[in-house]
Amino acid sequence: MARTSIDYEDVYQALPGMVALLTPDLVFAAVNEAYVRGTGRPRESLIGRYVFDVFPESVNAPDAKNSHHLRASLLRVLATGERDTMPLQRYDIESPEHSGDWQEHYWSPVNCPVLGPDGRIRLILHRVEEVTEFVRARSLGGDTAGRVLEAELYTRARELQELNTRLREAHAREREVALVLQKAMLPATRQMGHRRAAVRYRPAVGALNVCGDWYDLVDLVGGHRIGVSVGDVVGHGLEAAGVMGQLRSALSATSRVADGPGQALNVLGRYANVVDGAESATVVTTFIDFDRHVITYSSAGHPPPVLLHRDGRVEFLDRATDPPLDARPEPRPRPEASVAFSPGATLVLYTDGLIERRREDIDVGLRRLADSLSHHRELDPEPLADTVLRELLPPGGATDDTALVVVRL
Repeated sequence: MARTSIDYEDVYQALPGMVALLTPDLVFAAVNEAYVRGTGRPRESLIGRYVFDVFPESVNAPDAKNSHHLRASLLRVLATGERDTMPLQRYDIESPEHSGDWQEHYWSPVNCPVLGPDGRIRLILHRVEEVTEFVRARSLGGDTAGRVLEAELYTRARELQELNTRLREAHAREREVALVLQKAMLPATRQMGHRRAAVRYRPAVGALNVCGDWYDLVDLVGGHRIGVSVGDVVGHGLEAAGVMGQLRSALSATSRVADGPGQALNVLGRYANVVDGAESATVVTTFIDFDRHVITYSSAGHPPPVLLHRDGRVEFLDRATDPPLDARPEPRPRPEASVAFSPGATLVLYTDGLIERRREDIDVGLRRLADSLSHHRELDPEPLADTVLRELLPPGGATDDTALVVVRL
């Protein structure tokens, strides 16, 4: 069968539904013919303009909040990277020929993210099903039961939207409390003697999936040694923040008396068996010996730390990886491995929010991290941490927590 060449621009323009493409700044990038016809606006009056400048809200509308609801939906798409379907909206449009003449419209909008090759949101696809004529026909046809049903559906849609708004506000309040709790439990940015270290925590942009990530830096007994760890608790909100605090404190104490990171994770794994919510938590811990110039490490299901050598070479520390905490019915000794470093190298630990993207192999995120670190290897830990977050996290923020620790060796 001969392959047919498809002109997707022609397909886009021929779509029967109203479709617009918006930039992340909510500016019109493109509209199809159905959108031009449905809104009564020529294409040149739309492209390049902010959507709510083109379509302000009528102060005469009975529910003058629809632009607020549409804006909230578009921002949710940017924040979560997920499609957002809105309930039926009444959105009156001012006549382009007669100022102050508002025409009643009923729309059913759906907003979807359009991702680029790097997994970041490049555009928002804003699709609108126009149901105004249907509503009018039912009203003019004398169908009393039909009009009652239309009114009931519209009222229920408004009630559902208001309920969703209240639920989001409740989640936001819980998220705020969880963030305060986490900030109180995580160690502050600190200097390890004359060693330079930077720590960063970025919460997820949504109300969910927050406060499961943690980091820790501790002075170890004997010689010039420190322990550096990061971990990730499955779950969100206050429960995850509480579990995170218990695991971090337990590992911090254990590391000070353990023979090595493998033994520290052995003890932490046994402790996780009796902590509700610690199932499948991941953690990696490293013991840095500045006298011997050696890093000893062990990982329980966590992404590998990165050793950035002074010449820009990137080495992933992945030779001592084991399942997450509490993953085995019977605990076994955790493996550990060692690697030498030269003074001036950099050790980087992080959680999966930094490298993982939807519909993308994790190796792509690891390469992106390696490229960023190698390119900016001359930076001190503080600016290096900021640069890595800026280059790797999506512009609107990640949908998962992100912890990052950078230590100059």
